[in-house]
Amino acid sequence: MVQNDIVRPQDRPKIGHWIPLSFQHVFAMFGATILVPLLTGLSPATALFTAGTGTLLFILCTSAKVPAFLGSSFSFIAPLIAVTASHGLSYAMGGAIAAGAFYCIIAQIIRFSGTGWLDKVLPPVVIGSVIVVIGLYLAPTAMDMAMNDANGNYSLVYLSIAAVTLFITIISNIFLKGFLSAIPILIGLICGYFFTFVMGLFFPAYAIIDFSIINEAGWIGFPVFMAPSFSIVPILIFIIVSLATICEHLGDMVVTSKIVGQDFYKNPGLHRTLTGDGLASAWAAIWGGPPNTTYSENVGVMAITRVYSVWVIGGAAVIAVLLSFFTKFGAIIQTIPTPVLGGISILLFGIIASSGLRTIVESGVDYKDKRNLTITSVILVIGIGGGRLAFNMTQDLHFELAGIALATVVGIVLNIVVPQTPK
Repeated sequence: MVQNDIVRPQDRPKIGHWIPLSFQHVFAMFGATILVPLLTGLSPATALFTAGTGTLLFILCTSAKVPAFLGSSFSFIAPLIAVTASHGLSYAMGGAIAAGAFYCIIAQIIRFSGTGWLDKVLPPVVIGSVIVVIGLYLAPTAMDMAMNDANGNYSLVYLSIAAVTLFITIISNIFLKGFLSAIPILIGLICGYFFTFVMGLFFPAYAIIDFSIINEAGWIGFPVFMAPSFSIVPILIFIIVSLATICEHLGDMVVTSKIVGQDFYKNPGLHRTLTGDGLASAWAAIWGGPPNTTYSENVGVMAITRVYSVWVIGGAAVIAVLLSFFTKFGAIIQTIPTPVLGGISILLFGIIASSGLRTIVESGVDYKDKRNLTITSVILVIGIGGGRLAFNMTQDLHFELAGIALATVVGIVLNIVVPQTPK
């Protein structure tokens, strides 16, 4: 039943409205969902498949009560890149599966004990600092894509493409209104791609788009799937980083509850939303896709349209799955120039870091307190500076904890052992 132009989560719109509303959500999630696999060496088509099926799995776990679309998680970009470099992509998938399972374990603990213990282990001063590290840890990757060509040499052409893409994305993010304000990444991708194509017609140095991939691709095919591999170190890295993403989930459910006007912490329950998120991430990694997370882009669309229907979200999920089987479409995505991705990443990774600052500011962390100042300082330097703890456990087993994962562990330990400042 629709009341006061608001479509509630259980309402099913007429088919003439249902399909366009679902496509609107596809546009909102599309740019971010394909960007993560493009940055981490995974298949964009597989990411679309696992985002769609993962969303349907989330809807099932929450008894179709929570309107949330799940797409590729930005917070897992850093561990995906790090583990792939040290162990291989299949081991990164194994770590992501373990992180999804860890979500489910935490969900059951929350079911019986509440969230108080989580707030004590991961207060805003720790979680905010870790999120800042996640964004800034990736900064060199963004600048490398924006400035250096395929041979690793500085390229003014690449930099100009990245600059144009970044400028358009910033303008779109700040000045566009309505639905367009929810898709600045997609707008930046399209405009950056078009700029590179047009300049390539007039100047050979800009002709870096390889269309042969499109010509060689068929129209219909299966996404590229990958079998996971498991090792203790990648598993630990992903589980530790997932502590930050679990807290992000808690925040996302608060925001979604406020927008929709229903308390999803109580009904269907935070343990069920977290289980759905975890299973969706593990499911994605089983097929070779990036771990999933609830998308604020789609929450923004709901806030604008006041259409909160789970049927509409489910329709968007089905459309994403269907798109993943159009091989020609996936080939077009793969032709996106590296500097275009670099330009978008400059803003994207900065926004991730800024969201950590926002967490700290909105929670009222007092940096006149030496305890808070100490915890944040140590987390930032270890995480951004490339801190590393490595040793041989046995002759054949090498343990290494570095970057974001090590910074998170140290932050948690400091929060536990450093005494509170007397008030």
